[in-house]
Amino acid sequence: MAKATILVVDDTVENIDVLSGILHDEYRVKAALNGQSALKIALADDKPDLILLDVVMPQMNGFELCKVLKSNPLTSMIPIIFVTAKAEVADERIGFELGAVDYITKPISPPIVLTRVKTQLHLYDQARHLEKLVQQRTAELNETRVEIIRRLGRAAEFKDNETGMHVIRMSWFCRFLAEQIGQDDDWCELLYNAAPMHDVGKIGIPDNILLKPGKLNEQEWEIMKKHTEYGVHIIGDHRSPLMQLAKEVAMYHHEKFDGQGYPRGLSGEAIPLSARIVAICDVYDALTSTRPYKRAWTEEEAIQYLRDESGKHFDPQLVTAFLTCIPRVREIQKLYMDADDDVCFSS
Repeated sequence: MAKATILVVDDTVENIDVLSGILHDEYRVKAALNGQSALKIALADDKPDLILLDVVMPQMNGFELCKVLKSNPLTSMIPIIFVTAKAEVADERIGFELGAVDYITKPISPPIVLTRVKTQLHLYDQARHLEKLVQQRTAELNETRVEIIRRLGRAAEFKDNETGMHVIRMSWFCRFLAEQIGQDDDWCELLYNAAPMHDVGKIGIPDNILLKPGKLNEQEWEIMKKHTEYGVHIIGDHRSPLMQLAKEVAMYHHEKFDGQGYPRGLSGEAIPLSARIVAICDVYDALTSTRPYKRAWTEEEAIQYLRDESGKHFDPQLVTAFLTCIPRVREIQKLYMDADDDVCFSS
């Protein structure tokens, strides 16, 4: 196994030589004569596994350096042992309060240094191993949660004479549009995974209404509109940002920019951004897809519809941004095309 790396920080060369002599047979030793040099080494790609830190140094003393290291997520986990001539109980208390794992007073005892370094490295290795296990398990749980959401979204589409490809395509469209308007990567990823749940509430709509080939009467339409509320109930209340965004999308994706949508009649930016994005992407894919009751619209026809509805059904700024995404949208449509789709793509 590769040797662990110890960073020795002391403004006195002789002290560094003493500690290096004690450690070099078992460890790789790096040295810094001041706090600034120590920070550069600690932030490098090849980070030290442990830091031996003097307290009394010019410009930035050991306590100050420890505080900086512990406040930075990139270095906060590196164990720090103070090695100093400051032997007062008050100094030890400060050191431990700042996050040090041990405190060795000078003059040092080589066996004590070696034993405490070995102990803290072992504990650090255990902590890193446990952290990796937690990260792995968290990733697995998140992957499972995302897959369940996608499957539920596809189930709703199958019940609605549509296909699971629709939710895949429109989810990609949502991601493209969110990226285009400058949303951060985490939010774009959340929206991509939440968008498939937009119509999950249709599971609760009776088949005689959901699958009716003709136009719905007023009473049937009122029942159909309840799928937004059903979606909220299906998704439920959960602290997960993904589930919260999925619920938001399910509730508000049928609101219209001019306030003529449902269920709340919200208008403009009172409609959550996620729902305004989904509204455009959902409608565009539905228009350009073949259904038992309609042909697929051409790309030009669908784009013209978005322009005609800009400021009415759709957020005009988002429509403009979506149109710049059309080349990427077109590639997703080709990649995830339904067997019976005959949409005409522009060159």
